[in-house]
Amino acid sequence: MQVGLIILCLGYVLSQFFRAFLAVLSSALQTDLGASPEDLAFASGLWFLTFAVMQLPVGWALDRIGPNRTAAALLLLGGGGGTLVFALASQPVHISLAMVLIGVGCSPVLMASYYIFAREYPPRRFATLAALMLGVGSLGNLVASYPTALAVEVLGWRGTLFGLAGISTAVALGIALTVKDPARVEMSDGPKGSVLDILRMPVLWPIFIMMFVAYAPSAALRGLWIGPYMSDVFGLGSEAIGVASLVMGVAMILGTFAYGPLDRLLGTRKGVVLGGNLLACAALGGLMLFIDGPVPLVVALMAAVGFFGAAFPVILAQGRAFVPPHLVGRGVTMLNFFGIGGVGIMQFASGRLHAETTGAELSLPYFVIFGFLLAFLAAGCAIYLLSRDSLD
Repeated sequence: MQVGLIILCLGYVLSQFFRAFLAVLSSALQTDLGASPEDLAFASGLWFLTFAVMQLPVGWALDRIGPNRTAAALLLLGGGGGTLVFALASQPVHISLAMVLIGVGCSPVLMASYYIFAREYPPRRFATLAALMLGVGSLGNLVASYPTALAVEVLGWRGTLFGLAGISTAVALGIALTVKDPARVEMSDGPKGSVLDILRMPVLWPIFIMMFVAYAPSAALRGLWIGPYMSDVFGLGSEAIGVASLVMGVAMILGTFAYGPLDRLLGTRKGVVLGGNLLACAALGGLMLFIDGPVPLVVALMAAVGFFGAAFPVILAQGRAFVPPHLVGRGVTMLNFFGIGGVGIMQFASGRLHAETTGAELSLPYFVIFGFLLAFLAAGCAIYLLSRDSLD
């Protein structure tokens, strides 16, 4: 099982990479294909929404088919096929199609590992294991920064994507060969249940709302807007943007590892999540206040959004504690549905805001986007106050 989890982690590295690499490719895609920031925001939003919608069938498949076939088949068809479509793109609409396919391919990987954790390990260890997988997998976030900028310089963006198609295919085959389904994945004569049973649990709804808002600011900034913002407002090139993205990516990984054990150390999940996300709100407010720089301070504030916005595994563990054993697959994927779906909606909305506020003042669109993300996160924190704490 250990080897299988390592291969699943490699698959999650790819998932993290694909949600963040457009920020570094933005200049090249605008030059070669005429893809505007709004086009890329739309494509990024499609990735997240496709990923989110796929959580529903993925949850069913994990409970009924198992993580091996679910993760291997989707990553092979969607990940390998989608990156190939991207490499062959000749206009912006092809990028959108590719991102839909890649979203399908990436959708089962993290949840397959979480499903194994939920089935094979004690509940009290879930948050730590989930954070460990998320943190290690987030290396993809780093690869999608400066290293990708260098690869594009050497191989071109098409050559880079062809290479990624091969890597995605290899990882999918590795999952098929090494991941073993948990022994208890076979359904017994006990209760079957459905996703509707999850949605009928009032205790989960404030947690769903927190999942919906918590990941959106850091994913939206790191996944797309850090590139156009640094280019438009400060005139930075692709390598400097890659460095700024790298700093934010490192902060997101460190935040994930920092959140992992805090619920057990402090005896509360709700307090950890709420406190961290309020600090993320403060960092977004700082970005609005210092919208025109200086650059080092702006990068530090971006990093703070990433660090404090990494509460995903703790929120997931809080919700998972209320889900009955026979609905674990659908429970964790429904939580992930809200978490990833929030990012997709934010990307669509932020793309529209950028288009409507672009004008003589270069920093105005980004001031509006940061303010919108701040209001979105603050509203979610207010609703989350109604949630019940959970610590196994």
